[in-house]
This record gives sequence, structure tokens and C-alpha cells, in this order.
Amino acid sequence: MSGNSKNKSDYLVQGSILAFASILVRLIGLIYRVPMANIMGAEGNRIYGVAFDVYNVALILSSYSLPLAVSKMVVDRSSRKEYRNSYKIFKCALLFAMVSGLIMCLIVFFGADFWEKVFHCEGISKPLKILAPTIFVFAVLGVFRGFFQGKRTMMPTALSQVFEQIVNAVVSVTAAYYFMKAHSASMEIDAYGAAGGTLGTLFGALTALVFLIFIFIVYKPVVNKQLRRDITAEAESTKHIYMVLGMTIVPIILSQTVYQISGPIDNAMFGHLAPDKGAQLGVYSAQYRVLINVPVAISSAMASSLIPSIVASVTKQDHARLRRKVGTSIKFNMAIAFPSAAGLMILAHPIIKLLYPSLSDNASLAGNMLIYGSIAVVFYALSTITSAVLQGIDKLRLPVIHSAVSLGIHIVIVFCLLKFTNLGIYALVIGNVTFPLAVCILNWISVGRYLKYRQEVIRTFLIPLASSVIMGLAAWGSYQVVYHSLRSNLVAILFTMAVAVVIYFVSMLLFKCFSEEEFYDLPMGRTIIRVAKKIKLL
Repeated sequence: MSGNSKNKSDYLVQGSILAFASILVRLIGLIYRVPMANIMGAEGNRIYGVAFDVYNVALILSSYSLPLAVSKMVVDRSSRKEYRNSYKIFKCALLFAMVSGLIMCLIVFFGADFWEKVFHCEGISKPLKILAPTIFVFAVLGVFRGFFQGKRTMMPTALSQVFEQIVNAVVSVTAAYYFMKAHSASMEIDAYGAAGGTLGTLFGALTALVFLIFIFIVYKPVVNKQLRRDITAEAESTKHIYMVLGMTIVPIILSQTVYQISGPIDNAMFGHLAPDKGAQLGVYSAQYRVLINVPVAISSAMASSLIPSIVASVTKQDHARLRRKVGTSIKFNMAIAFPSAAGLMILAHPIIKLLYPSLSDNASLAGNMLIYGSIAVVFYALSTITSAVLQGIDKLRLPVIHSAVSLGIHIVIVFCLLKFTNLGIYALVIGNVTFPLAVCILNWISVGRYLKYRQEVIRTFLIPLASSVIMGLAAWGSYQVVYHSLRSNLVAILFTMAVAVVIYFVSMLLFKCFSEEEFYDLPMGRTIIRVAKKIKLL
């Protein structure tokens, strides 16, 4: 492969590393959330879900934007060989993270009782007090991850995420079980179970932070070598760095806050407008949203890896390569999002039945949520990647504006559905679909305008959609045949998944979604080409 091709595909390679780690992390998360959800029950899951939504917003306000902002600034200076400035950015960001993380930690900890009243959800103060110090840890952790991503290596972030989630899984399930056992006679047993479930989040974050500090110590000689080769004409002042850091962070914080705050707003509206259906909120949080977030993780990983690459192309004024990166990333995401949505839709009830046996009373509700709401996977994937593109080309305000407009539409839709219909929790499912749909439409218009870019439609959207429909029909038929023959839900699901992967792979090859050159840029591209040629599909 030529040097240009290698550079062109580097962001996909790095993105694939992070995407693979994110898939693994989500799978581990799915695996541990299943027994934890079964242990805590519907009410415990509701408390856990509401507390986590509050925590997520606090995390965004204090530190969520730091990895992206630090990576964006570090890669910009490193591309110009200004290594002293990039290292100074890292140190300034670290101090900023400690201060902002500590402030938000104290606000959440001492305001835990206040949030109980706001969200009309008794018991969330206990998990919130455990999650509060996690905010500080994640703030510092985010700076280290952003630094390594700015150096265009996703491996430290990927490994830290895997280690974090493994510890999270073990501690969360164990603590949830023993907390509930120790307080089995208490009226607040569900709150204690949710608190135990959040303990793993803290221990996981601490594990990831210790790991990245160790990696940084090992990597420090490389940093020192870069500092000696520095060609900085003028060192940036600390004041200037904080000003640029603020200008980078604030729009991202606003964008992500607006993007994520829909969850707490939904919880608050549901708690006040449908208080008699509170158990449904636990099903929505612990089953529907957990499963939907597994494929969405791939888009988030690709977005994280795409931004440093976009910044580098913008710095070099290489607009042709920039447009190629955007096009390939969107196509790659859609090739994963469509079959993921179709698989969740077709196998909704069997998956719920398999994963949540002790929550069988709500199995039908959870399955229906997946059937009606799985299309959100496609919209979240597209909105996430297009927001990353706009942030990478310094149009930081646009994702904020688009998210705010979409949130306004979302609130009106969900409020009206809860107030004037009997849809109950399905109102939140509909809102979960319409919100990212509105974001990706607005993002799409802006990307086309500012990059003078038009996405190819047939191979990016129509072929993955058609292949997913074919796959879905084959999967439904396979499941019905195997299940009615063997009466084993597990065997039927495993067999169906294998059939679905093969059918989708063959369909994409027959419809020529990716050219042979594009396959080289994809994860395991050479292997795919070799197999496809052997079976005469390429």
C-alpha cells in the first residue's frame, strides 16, 4: 500500500481499534447489566437509570468534552511539530480537569437529596453519592485519553476502556447483590441495590486511570524526545491555552449537554405526568436503552478517532482527503448501523426472553420497545459522526444549535404524547427516535454546505438498507425453523445470528457496496477480499 493510502486509512485503523474496544466494552456492559438488572428488579433499575442520567449530565458539564478537546488541540500542535505547546496543553488541561471535576463532584454529592425531589424518584441520592467522586476521576482520566488520541494512537484509550469495564462489571454485580442482601429488611432495598450497581463505575474508572498513568510514565521518554525536536517559533502562554481550551470545550459541552439532557428531562416529565407507570421507566432504562447503545458505541468510537484526522487534514489544507475521510466514515457507520437495527428489530422478543428471564413480566413491553425503537440506532450513528465532522472543521457552534433545536422538538413531542395520549413509556421510545433524526438532518445540511460535499446515496444508504432487509427476512425464517424444531431459544438465536452475518456479508458483496480499494481501508479488509475472491463474489 502506498504512503498516501496508508495515511488515508490510518484514521480507519485507529477508529477500528477504538470501535473494537467499544464493542467489547458494550458487550461486557450488556453481559453484566443483565444479571444486575435481574438482581435489582424493575424499581431498582428505575432508580439506577435516573441516577445515571443525572450523573451523565454532570460528567458532561465537568469533563466529558476533555478527551475530544485535548486530542483536537494536541494533534493540531503536533502536526506542526510544536511539541512543547502540545505538552503544555496537556498539563493545563490536567489542572482544569482537577478543578472542574472536584467542583461538580461536590455539587452532585451534596445536592443528591435535591435531585430526588426534582425527578420525583425516591432513592436516587444513594447511588448519586457513590457516583459523585467518579466524576472527578473521569475528568482526570479524560485528559490522559485525549492526550494519547491527539498523538494518533487509540490503543491506550481502548485498553483502558476494556480494563475499566471488566472491573466495573465484577464490582457492580457483586456489590448490587451484597448491598441488597445486607439491606433485605430495609424499605430502601431498591436504592441500596442501585447504589451497589454504581460502585463498579467508580472502581472501573480508578482502574483505567491507574493504567493510563502507568502508560504515560512508560511513554514519557518518547515525549521528551519530541520536546528536544521541537520547532516551536513561539511558546503559547498559559492564558492563551486556557482561552483556546475554553473556546473548544464550551461548545462541545453545550452540544453534548443538550444531546444528553433529553434523558433527565424525559425522566422528569415521565415522573410527573405518568407517576403510576414508574416501573416502565426501569424497563426502558435497563433493557431498551442498554441494547440500543451497544451498536451506537461503534459510531462514538469512529467519531472520536475521526476528529484528530480531520483536524490534521484541515491544518494541511487537504480538502480532497478530508472529503474522502468523511465519505468513507459515514459509509462504514451505515454498513454497521442498518444491520444492527434490523437484527434488534427482528429478534427483539427472543433477545429479551434470553437476557432477562427474571423480568418476564415486562418481557413483552421491552420487546415491543426494541421493535418500534431500534431504528434509532441508524439516526444516532449518523448524528454522532456528522457532529464529529462539524467539530473537526471548527464549526463547534453548529452541533450545539442543532441539538438545541432538536431538543425543543423532542420535548414538545414527548410532553404532548405523555399528556394527551395513553402511550406511556412508548412516548419516550418515539422521542428517542425523533431526537437523533432531527440532529442528523440539520448536521447533514451543514456538512454539505461547509465542505461543499454531497454524500453518495446508493452504496452508503440504499444498499446497506436492502441488504439488511434481506438479512432480516432470512433471520426471521431461520429463527422460526430452528426454535420450533429444537424448542431452544439460545440455540435458535445463535444459529440465526450466524446465518444473518453470512447473508448480510454476501448481500453487500453482491450489491458491490464497497469497492476492492475501499476494502483495503476497512478492518480485516485483506481477509475479506481473500475470502470473497475464493467464493467468486469479488
